[in-house]
Amino acid sequence: MTMDVSYVARNVSIPDRFRDYAQDKFSKIEQLSTRAQRLEIKVTQQSNHRHSDEKLTVELTVQGKGKVIRAEAQADDKFAAFDLAFGKLLERLRRLRDRQKDRHQKRVSVADATAVLPPVEPGQSLVEQVMADQAAQAHAEEDSQDEGPVRIRKKVFPARPVSVDDAVDAMELVGHDFYLFIDASNGRPSAVYRRKGWSYGVITLDADHPDAEVHEEDIDYRAATV
Repeated sequence: MTMDVSYVARNVSIPDRFRDYAQDKFSKIEQLSTRAQRLEIKVTQQSNHRHSDEKLTVELTVQGKGKVIRAEAQADDKFAAFDLAFGKLLERLRRLRDRQKDRHQKRVSVADATAVLPPVEPGQSLVEQVMADQAAQAHAEEDSQDEGPVRIRKKVFPARPVSVDDAVDAMELVGHDFYLFIDASNGRPSAVYRRKGWSYGVITLDADHPDAEVHEEDIDYRAATV
């Protein structure tokens, strides 16, 4: 489904370059929210001419079936304000999607929960059957361990350097808890992962300084301006 996109400008013009810049990011919204039907992008600048250094405000509103998600930000130019507002919007869409996933996972009927259980044999109690199944499973695991050495499956994926922010977006889009990537800022192999409290972590390997101490720092998502 393709979203309907509209632009609203107040005391400022919206050039085609800004529209093209925004359009390149619409796919992230559609992947996070399959019910998104309409996106409104509002760019506003204060009309007080005595203050020529007034910041611009970009407000993004996503409308879907029964849901309205908004985010806004201010910056010195419309591109920077858009990036800040877009980062906030993606985070709110992620939270909504995860809450919907949690509610869906909890709605499991008794029939679905017991569908994988084998039927009870006539003349045998449930306890006896469970014990027999556990013994058979343990025996099968012992046999599989004796068949040969432990196998390791190796996969090699093509990779191009990306920023930490783009790696977080890619991880959320594929629905994984971690994402391996090459950090564009330093060319090092790295991994982003989810932490508690709607925060993220990133681990970077530094092969150039193997004896150095572990370095930690806190960074803000989408903090850099364009």
